[in-house]
Amino acid sequence: MGIEIEHKFLVRDDRWRQRVERSVRMRQGYLTSDARCSVRVRIAGGQGFLNIKSGTLGIQRSEYEYPIPQDEAEEILDALCEKPLLEKTRHFVRYGQHVWEIDEFAGDNAGLIVAEVELGCADEPFARPDWLGEDVSHDIRYYNSQLARHPYKTWRCPSD
Repeated sequence: MGIEIEHKFLVRDDRWRQRVERSVRMRQGYLTSDARCSVRVRIAGGQGFLNIKSGTLGIQRSEYEYPIPQDEAEEILDALCEKPLLEKTRHFVRYGQHVWEIDEFAGDNAGLIVAEVELGCADEPFARPDWLGEDVSHDIRYYNSQLARHPYKTWRCPSD
């Protein structure tokens, strides 16, 4: 069984940007998303992926991912996925013994930046960069499947 163990955080400021090793633009959409599981299609770096993830709330979830041809991924995104699609740039930042994935959202989720670190086990220690903000690992609003249904722009204060 595939298991993902991941912590999600908001970021306090842009100090992480000076440490970016590489960045990849992504476009993704959901075929289905409910309390049991989500099924998404993603295009990243010229490759398509099909991903199935359990709907479990928290840092540990079942996850399966399979490469698919980019042209098929494009067709699925355009014809079958719920709209709006998610658009983001994933930045990779090495800090301590881990590589952080920092997702900078665009489109309907513009303004949201989330930092994630994947671990080998739930109690694995990790160094916390000083640019990390609030831990949102247990806040379902920050799950990509939820951002596709309830974009960040719809739950921000109008004065932001």
